[in-house]
Amino acid sequence: MTIDFFGEKLKAVRKSKHLTQLELSKRLDVSKGTVSAYEQGLSYPSLETFVKICRILDTSADYLLSVSDTLPFKMGGLTDEQVESMLQFISLIERANRTIDQ
Repeated sequence: MTIDFFGEKLKAVRKSKHLTQLELSKRLDVSKGTVSAYEQGLSYPSLETFVKICRILDTSADYLLSVSDTLPFKMGGLTDEQVESMLQFISLIERANRTIDQ
């Protein structure tokens, strides 16, 4: 099993909940840089922190670990296809921003 997409999924779910990295970091009791590293795939949370992430974001471990592509929540009555398109769009924007920042 690979967790290559953990960071992208974490970022997309965090943003869908209207949380900044700083807000999530405070709720997790970690630094903003730690959340940033999780989202960039540079490091991964401990099991305890991972459970907190799932609870805070109201999402499943299966989704964040790519065991399942089913989101455990509905986003404003969107269809599954619309949610997937939105998450892909967010991911594309973030990749473009990283390219611009470099």
